[in-house]
Amino acid sequence: MPAVFWFRRDLRLEDNRALLEALKSNTQVYPIFIFDPGILNQLDQPNDRRVQYIYQQLQNIQKQLQKFKAHLNVFYGAPENIIKSCCKNWKVQAVFANHDYEPYARKRDAGIADLLKPLGIAFNTFKDQCIFEKNEILKSDGSPYTVFTPYSRTWHKTLQSQHYTPFDSSPYWNRLAPGNSTWPSLEDMGFKPALKPVHTAELPSAQLLAQYAHQRDIPSVKGTSRLSMALRFGTVSIRAALRQALPYSQAWVNELIWRDFYMMILWHFPHVTEGAFKPAYNFIPWRTDEAAFERWCRGETGFPIVDAGMRELNTTGFMHNRVRMIVSSFLVKDLLIDWRWGEAYFAKTLNDFDLSANNGGWQWAAGTGCDAAPYFRVFNPDSQQKKFDPQGLYVRQWISELGTSRYPKPMVDHAAARIRAVETYRNALAGFRQLNLGF
Repeated sequence: MPAVFWFRRDLRLEDNRALLEALKSNTQVYPIFIFDPGILNQLDQPNDRRVQYIYQQLQNIQKQLQKFKAHLNVFYGAPENIIKSCCKNWKVQAVFANHDYEPYARKRDAGIADLLKPLGIAFNTFKDQCIFEKNEILKSDGSPYTVFTPYSRTWHKTLQSQHYTPFDSSPYWNRLAPGNSTWPSLEDMGFKPALKPVHTAELPSAQLLAQYAHQRDIPSVKGTSRLSMALRFGTVSIRAALRQALPYSQAWVNELIWRDFYMMILWHFPHVTEGAFKPAYNFIPWRTDEAAFERWCRGETGFPIVDAGMRELNTTGFMHNRVRMIVSSFLVKDLLIDWRWGEAYFAKTLNDFDLSANNGGWQWAAGTGCDAAPYFRVFNPDSQQKKFDPQGLYVRQWISELGTSRYPKPMVDHAAARIRAVETYRNALAGFRQLNLGF
């Protein structure tokens, strides 16, 4: 019986849940990937590293498939039209894919399932990109957690070896279907090929994991795995990452738990993509200062740790996690600019952009999210630099004009900006309480 396997956020043959399910239950499986204009049209630069990375990984998969005389079919178009056409042309009886938890993907998948149902074609999806999803980690009363620490405790209690055992589909790879379709080029879709291969991260070494807890906050050293882009696009299995980390670093495992946590929050509380998790924080009167926002985007605020982070992001598509917290706090608290502006800028520029984690991180920094930093916690960028980059190794790497007259003066007085932010938050929350009490 022929079937389609649809690659999405799982760009690998190894340890791929839905691929295994498709191969086990069908005699011939056509692997496909769809470049969706609905997603690509939101990207505004032809050199988008993420699109280049996806294309590069698809080429890697194709090389692997050639060993089995199989072929990866790559399309550019509306997913519902592509899926329907594939099912008709190949006389497919079922479509397999892994779960996606983002609102756009949920709506898309529901539409495709409705499209296929009257045709007698099953649309089967499976958990693959996280360890625990949806309703797997709940409070005793059946409601979802909104605080990380008790969630992580239950996560650990629930974890058994079967949750990170790899899905081995190699015995069935002879069932992958041959084909010879023509791929759309990057140029066809409005993008440019990468001048050099986009870096593909590997699983962190035992040595890095053992030192992770002590080095993860120091942006000048290679103390983090930089695996987030690979996990975002599924070029590395989340189960492989967990198996690698468990013996060496609970701190690194904790980052994987945060990833599950934010995916769970997005699933249960999709309103976070539009506004604050806590409704009261939607009443904060943000400053709509576009000139100040542009200075932040360019890394010209006059605060070296902030500017170094933004310049690293703009140049490489990556920013160290400690620095992400610092630059986020600066935009929201020091400049009092809506966190959604920063969230959108990160979405446009981060190689590892993931809606749930990006939204969760920004709402944490802004104090508007679940289990967020309290609104009166305001990072002092100078203190943060002294603590995590005391010798200035990181800031000097990204700010060549540091210490010269060409480097801008600080655009705000941090002490005054902190007072302004705390008072603005306090007054907005007080106003919300009065509104709801009928005063």
